[in-house]
Amino acid sequence: MAKGRILYVSQEIMPFSEESATAYMGRYLPAKIQEMGRDIRVFMPKFNNVSERKHQLHEVIRLSGMNLIVNNCDHQLLIKVGSIPTARMQVYFIDNEEYFMGHPAPTEADGTLDDRSDERLLFFGRGTLEAVRKLAWQPHLVNFMGWFSSMIPFYLRRINKENAFFSGTKLVITLMDDNFKGDIGGELERKMKTDGATAKDLRLYGETNYLGLMKSAITYSQGVIIGSPNANPELVAFAKENKRNVLDYIDDRDEFYTRINKFYDTITGKIEN
Repeated sequence: MAKGRILYVSQEIMPFSEESATAYMGRYLPAKIQEMGRDIRVFMPKFNNVSERKHQLHEVIRLSGMNLIVNNCDHQLLIKVGSIPTARMQVYFIDNEEYFMGHPAPTEADGTLDDRSDERLLFFGRGTLEAVRKLAWQPHLVNFMGWFSSMIPFYLRRINKENAFFSGTKLVITLMDDNFKGDIGGELERKMKTDGATAKDLRLYGETNYLGLMKSAITYSQGVIIGSPNANPELVAFAKENKRNVLDYIDDRDEFYTRINKFYDTITGKIEN
């Protein structure tokens, strides 16, 4: 079995987030893959329901402090880190006073979006990859899950135009049951354009509801994991119709994680460590 470096990006991870299918997968999949011998890094947003005191988070000074431009304005990127001792696993948090400290979750309590969700989405996607680049830790594969991570493919391509750090990095999206209501807003296209989006990018991200964002992320990915029995069937069909490598969901978690580990090898091919 090839080893290799896997970057996990999830919008929720237990115990930092309330229990959900996505938070459970975000917690146990990376830990299991690490046990199987791979090198991992794990990132999530620092929503304000993540207690810094309870989870003993601290800022990573050497990674923090850069400014990211979103909607033609500078926004400071803060990186914090916490650990899950029982899993011997660290989790890095993407934070910003304006975008995350006033928000407890990706959506409002009723499942709708706030009026700055588009900017928060862009900041998290780019901030995660910029932090990984500052770590000087080049992943062979990025496994992202949850709609809040759906801009990872766009920014990976954008960063590679300026710097080939992620050259050869493969993308795998895990589809969960995480639908949001409504549309992220008509300003996303304009804000992506100011951040280097090409005409092809803008065509893919023309639909900014849940299905549109996820279909765009699937299009840019080499592999698709069906991470929940309740994953949107239209997205599952879309992945298969577009001939993506698809790993179907099974109930046995240990066996499922073992299959995911083998699936990564299918996507990356032979890895020279």
